[in-house]
Amino acid sequence: MEILIMFGGMLLLIALGLPIGYAIAASTIITFITSSDIPLRIVSQNAFTGIDSFVLLAIPFFILAGILMSAGGVARRLVDVADACIGWITGGLGMASVLTATFFGAISGSGAATTSAVGSLMLPEMKRKKYGDEFSACLIASAGSIGVIIPPSIPFVVYGVTVGVSIGDLFLAGIPAGLLMCFVLMLACYIISKKNGYRGSDTRPTVKHIAETLKEGIWALFAPIIILGGIYSGIFTPTESAVVAVVYSIIIGVFVYKELDLKKLKASFYQSAVLNGIIVFIIGFSGAMAKFLTLENVPQKVSAMILSFTDSPFFILLIINVFLLVVGMLIDNIPAIIILSPIFLPVVQSVGVTPLQFGVIIVLNLAIGYVTPPYGTTLFVASAISKISIDRLAKYATIFTLVLFIPLILVTYFPLFTDGFVALFK
Repeated sequence: MEILIMFGGMLLLIALGLPIGYAIAASTIITFITSSDIPLRIVSQNAFTGIDSFVLLAIPFFILAGILMSAGGVARRLVDVADACIGWITGGLGMASVLTATFFGAISGSGAATTSAVGSLMLPEMKRKKYGDEFSACLIASAGSIGVIIPPSIPFVVYGVTVGVSIGDLFLAGIPAGLLMCFVLMLACYIISKKNGYRGSDTRPTVKHIAETLKEGIWALFAPIIILGGIYSGIFTPTESAVVAVVYSIIIGVFVYKELDLKKLKASFYQSAVLNGIIVFIIGFSGAMAKFLTLENVPQKVSAMILSFTDSPFFILLIINVFLLVVGMLIDNIPAIIILSPIFLPVVQSVGVTPLQFGVIIVLNLAIGYVTPPYGTTLFVASAISKISIDRLAKYATIFTLVLFIPLILVTYFPLFTDGFVALFK
């Protein structure tokens, strides 16, 4: 009964328009109050302990690094490089957008930040080249979801802290999934562009032009190499790499590209502080909700229920994927990871899925939810930038969602793309 009150109340409050952090907090507190055998102080205790982690310091710094790089001209340089390399192909501008989102995602770790940075630059240009408005917005939104898969990834940090998995290994395991997403979206972009007549640039770039563009964008391209290279070489931890990313962002924004002035610095710090406040609030109360589920033995009950229905690994993973896809349509990825990871991890482990592989599975499912109505995060960002209503985006959102099922299936049923890839570097 308490579980129904908790989740039913949370979904009702979200449907009524209450911010998700407040919905989680309110439904958790109400559930604890109605449960006579669990003291209410557990809510505040777990809301604090849920955020009392050194590793979670990576989140505000990665957020800040992404905002600083967007303000400092990094995103524009990445667009120029991608456009110079593939912009001349049919649908080249759209494909360049996907490639840029992949590179920028390897800096920001955020789907919304990636969509905002790339969309604000590419959507006006795609409109000028007569790409379909709905197609362009949905492509950018779908590409933005790569930002939470390609390392460094904020959801991977949250998952690693929640279940105790190496964040460095999660980052490494996310690389094949992120590249698969990039590839299938570029392929879909090419096919749709061929059908609709979306042409690339009028002329092919010369070797000299490509070289000049690479020279201008080399500092931007170095960012993910420095961040990830430092982690895997053992020079610094994922948390320390986030701080390095901030310092690097300021240096190239102020002294190299010279686009990051004091006004932009102030605005960037303010924006990152607001976003981090929202995320920390959500993480804290999601931890309290997850604690209640643990006290009520929900993970064990869910595991027993699914295993009583079927013992086939294929169908168990299919059921969990479908459930996670639906959740991704309704709830943000951070609370979903904190609440659902402890519930489903015992189930998938019973059929041979490792915590590392499941981390990529759950984050990829929720990343696809970024592109699906009614609460798709990147879809909302793309809608706001393009000034196109969500209902008009439904057609292409559905198409790109189906396309993203391909990497999801591969990651779910072929551990080679996660555990196998990580094993190569051990």
